[in-house]
Amino acid sequence: MIQINGTIKLGRSIDAATRKAIVEMVRASRAEDGCLDYAFAGDLADPDTLILFERWRDRAALDAHGKSEHMAEFQTFMAANPPKARELRVYETDEGQPLG
Repeated sequence: MIQINGTIKLGRSIDAATRKAIVEMVRASRAEDGCLDYAFAGDLADPDTLILFERWRDRAALDAHGKSEHMAEFQTFMAANPPKARELRVYETDEGQPLG
């Protein structure tokens, strides 16, 4: 399994256009073959920071996601509205175990 975790610091509040682009990206990504989880969330302690969490069945599914039309559209949107900073990391992992 492939997992991506990270943060995107927008450097500004999340406006309606950014929220729309994110929601469209999440919905389309979740519908992709091999997508196990795909979520953006706001950092409660830092409102201009987004937290990204993705899980993919395998590298092939992640690679297909990277070549998708909705990813290209999202990248175009982000290029026109660049974040202040971002830190994303990819991990190869197993299914994990329930905590507790």
